[in-house]
Amino acid sequence: MPDVVVAGSGPAGWALASACARSGLHTVLLAPRPWAPWPATYGLWRDELPGLPEEAIAAAPARTLAFGTSHHVLDRQYVVLDNDGLRQWLTDPGVEVREGRLGDVAAPVVVNATGGRGRGTEQTAYGLVVADAGELVPPDTAIFMDWSRAAREPSFLYALPVRDGVLLEETCLARKPGLPLDLLAARLRHRLNRAGIPLEGREELVRIPLDTPRPRTLAFGAAAGLVHPATGYSLATALRLAPAVAAAIADGLRVSPAHAVRAARHEMWPPAARAVHALRRFGLRALREMPGELLPEFFEVFFGLPPRLQSAFISGHTDVAGTAMALVEVFKTSPGRLRRVLIS
Repeated sequence: MPDVVVAGSGPAGWALASACARSGLHTVLLAPRPWAPWPATYGLWRDELPGLPEEAIAAAPARTLAFGTSHHVLDRQYVVLDNDGLRQWLTDPGVEVREGRLGDVAAPVVVNATGGRGRGTEQTAYGLVVADAGELVPPDTAIFMDWSRAAREPSFLYALPVRDGVLLEETCLARKPGLPLDLLAARLRHRLNRAGIPLEGREELVRIPLDTPRPRTLAFGAAAGLVHPATGYSLATALRLAPAVAAAIADGLRVSPAHAVRAARHEMWPPAARAVHALRRFGLRALREMPGELLPEFFEVFFGLPPRLQSAFISGHTDVAGTAMALVEVFKTSPGRLRRVLIS
């Protein structure tokens, strides 16, 4: 019998399974199609994962821009991941790979890493990879958010250089339910028509549950609720936590499986992380309920914060003080009409 079964063969599942194998545990990674390609385009802030090897990076744009009601150059480097290189980096030969589903293989510790299941609040996006984005996206540039043409039912442009062109995504940040993909597709095509960009290219469809609850059983990645409830990001957090969670499982198994599960859950969700998550959920509620016409103003305020506060809210998994200060500063520097929405 293996020591650990990790169900799920996405980046989070592979990261944890490999970390467990490197901790000396007999580890099985279990999935219906363990070697299936990862279809998503992943991006993260380079300072979130300093050990990321170059072969796992598809593009490292020189500039990252954001637009609320004006233009901001962000003081962090945003990188686009190469999925083949990322999988190679995360794969350890000590992991036993089997085809199957959660529950098919018994072990003292079983981890669900099969992805998030939400309660209705979603981030949705429709994307096209185009050969040339023309004047819509400057060369060697990532656009983290562009709210400059947000509609009443709001969506923003997210743009990244990728290996086969430029990914342009029309994104609804947080709605319950998320905006339909066909509506987002129509908006993106209208945007590209106005810019004179041909409406052809590889499609990318995105649907991210933002309110996955923390389960009673052991889970990891999005299945464990690690998705940032106000941004939809989880990958960097999962990759950063995997070695510590694996070490907690290995140490805990010396006592009992129950002790290993408790130790792993505590590694992911210490009190500071739970407090940060609660503050981020406040941000999610505000974004979800905010009238569309106010979202560009809200992000104008957010991107005007000092970079350390932006980073704390976006990336600080256990940074209670920084996350709280970011929210306070957003409120203090918001115009009155925006404040009334934030406290309603």
